Amino acid sequence: MQFSEQWLRTFVDPQLDSDALGHLLTMAGLEVEEATAAVPFFSGVVVARIVAADKHPNADKLKLCKVDAGTGELLQIVCGAPNAALGMKVPCAKVGAMLPGEFAIKPAKLRGVESFGMLCSARELGLSEDHGGLYALPEDAPLGADIRDYLGLDDTLFTVKLTPNRADCLSLEGVAREVAAITGAALRPTEVTPVAARIDARRAIVLDAPQACPRYCGRVLRGVDARAPTPDWMVRRLARSGIRSISALVDVTNYVMLELGQPLHAFDNTKLQGAIHVRYPQEGEQVLLLNEQTVTPAADTLLIADEARALALAGIMGGEDSGITLETTEVFLESAFFAPDAIAGRARTYGFGSDASHRFERGVDFELAPRALERATQLILDICGGAAGAVEEALAADELPQRKAVRLRTARARRVLGITLDDAAIRSLLERVHLQVQVDGDDFLVTPPSWRFDIEIEVDLVEEIARLHGYDNIPAVAPQGSLMMLPSTEHARPVWAVRHLLAALGYQEVVNFAFVEEAWERDFCANADPIRLANPIASQLSVMRSSLIAGLVATLAVNRKRQIDRVRVFEIARVFERRAEGEPVAGFHQPMRVAGLGAGSVRPEQWAERGRTLDFYDVKADLEALFAPRALQFECLSHPALHPGRAASVRLDGRAIGVIGELHPVWVQRYDLGTAPVVFEVELDAVLSARMPAHGDISRMPAVVRDLALVVGLEVSAARVIDALRAVAPTLVKEIALFDVYHGKGVDPDKKSLALRILMQDTQRTLEDAEVDAAVAVLVQQAESALGARLRGSGG
Repeated sequence: MQFSEQWLRTFVDPQLDSDALGHLLTMAGLEVEEATAAVPFFSGVVVARIVAADKHPNADKLKLCKVDAGTGELLQIVCGAPNAALGMKVPCAKVGAMLPGEFAIKPAKLRGVESFGMLCSARELGLSEDHGGLYALPEDAPLGADIRDYLGLDDTLFTVKLTPNRADCLSLEGVAREVAAITGAALRPTEVTPVAARIDARRAIVLDAPQACPRYCGRVLRGVDARAPTPDWMVRRLARSGIRSISALVDVTNYVMLELGQPLHAFDNTKLQGAIHVRYPQEGEQVLLLNEQTVTPAADTLLIADEARALALAGIMGGEDSGITLETTEVFLESAFFAPDAIAGRARTYGFGSDASHRFERGVDFELAPRALERATQLILDICGGAAGAVEEALAADELPQRKAVRLRTARARRVLGITLDDAAIRSLLERVHLQVQVDGDDFLVTPPSWRFDIEIEVDLVEEIARLHGYDNIPAVAPQGSLMMLPSTEHARPVWAVRHLLAALGYQEVVNFAFVEEAWERDFCANADPIRLANPIASQLSVMRSSLIAGLVATLAVNRKRQIDRVRVFEIARVFERRAEGEPVAGFHQPMRVAGLGAGSVRPEQWAERGRTLDFYDVKADLEALFAPRALQFECLSHPALHPGRAASVRLDGRAIGVIGELHPVWVQRYDLGTAPVVFEVELDAVLSARMPAHGDISRMPAVVRDLALVVGLEVSAARVIDALRAVAPTLVKEIALFDVYHGKGVDPDKKSLALRILMQDTQRTLEDAEVDAAVAVLVQQAESALGARLRGSGG
């Protein structure tokens, strides 16, 4: 909303300058978005009269004018304006004046004739874009008066950004109420004197939809002159509020809307037939609006109609067929209250908006309609003449909004605000904004006035107290509290430690959206029924992820498109899964997971070693380092995102905690990745858990190492062999490790040879050969019986 500071000060005039007033409005919740001068700065321009306007002796289009500027001497000024005429009062920039754009007025010689000043148009003064001639001033303008003072040009235009709940401030009187309440300055509301009826003309009003329109006022005015000029003061106030002057009748309705906040509409009374009906549309009914748009109103769009046809969209826009023109002499003036729910969103349905709908859908004072009607009547009769009939009012009192008292616990208000205000101070603040306060024990019962639609619950009143007391007056006290050191346990490690470890391994952390493309869930998780978002921020981000792998692959794809070959990324975040049927708690699982991706060369290009492309075992080593000193187990598995035969289930203490593998070739090709990355995804809880360190003696005795080459079937994994041997290994066996796998000559085609290194040691003594041989025999016997293995070179 835009308005003139000078106009506002006719209602309330606090002892504040423009900057302070703007700050006060902002801190009161009426944010001043912009404060600009009404017109650009200029000086030295006065009211003058043209006392002679003769033809220039050397130019056909110029005039030689004699001008009385109130100095006692006539000024000779050469003027090229076509409307320059004898007796006309105009702005005159004297020698030494400074016009907008730093244009200085100096003595000049035009076509051989001296000129001492300049007669100005509206555009030359920055008043408007009109450059068709001199700016004509009223006959009663005092000669020699500074034009800035006479036209009130030293004005500031405030543009206020109102929140939707403060529709009561969509008027000068509403803003003035707030300023008066906050500053304590006297409020001078518009004085409205009811206009006595001088004619018998009436028009009946029928409320066919009282829930949507419980109050409708109207009256007939006859003998008005629609061609009467709008007074300059009204034109200026409208212009400074961003509204163009159209005609006197229209200007009055716009003026009262800005002044009081009540939208009005004027019908040509001679075009109406019978009673006015406020109703919903009939099937197929159409309305030609003032914006020349023909609409077919929806069933929930309220109409103003007469006995013959629809006339207007109620609270939104009038109709062309019943609108006033410059030939109108008889007016039916409307002032009504429309329920916000009946107007909200309707204008946008038809692709336009209006000042009236902007106000009605937020809430207009339901007691204001008769007063606004009287004010508009008074102005029309003063400007356009004529006589008024009696006010006709249709009222469904039971359907008007009810102002229920809101209970305010003053002790709670003090606690919420953190300031000390006694009950008397709180009551005084609330009564400043016309809230009715009644004492009920230790509480207040507060009833809002008819124009406040935003006071409904207790916190609304607490906000009012803070606003009126002044946010600047609420001390900024630093919060105080006691902190207790939480116990840390060596059974778990913090998430930041996991992040640091992965960063030390060369991975960079990424943060991806938790909502992803549905195709990703289908491709990487084989999830045909993902968790769908009710209101996605984008059509392609429509489901919740059940895996972090897709997001990491998308990150790799972006980097590959930018010629970045070597990529190491990880993410620690939630995934979202449906709970299985039969689980005690319905809804969704939201477990935290850790996922990583590696692609490109193992190390950056360098001279010290030959380049090598990262493979499954490189990422497997990183994953094992993440869990060290705990040992992971890996088992082959089939996964929709991973390459068959190059994917494994990650197990910890016999429990599956995640997956690792090379990305499936289909997805490598589909997402244009070039070479296949290796990815892993494991449960965060498993990564965070840790074993308590255990003390052990360091042996001073030499260790004994034996190598076993066991021939087993191709289907037998090395992990299975090692687990089987560890299950029966004597205590002196400290380590069993695989160091070679052999296929080829000397080994059956359906077999493989696994070379294992057995390390044995005792902390107290040196081992004897017989003990070592017995321990090896136990291991060989276990391999033969449990796995069908044989020692390589032992025959067969």
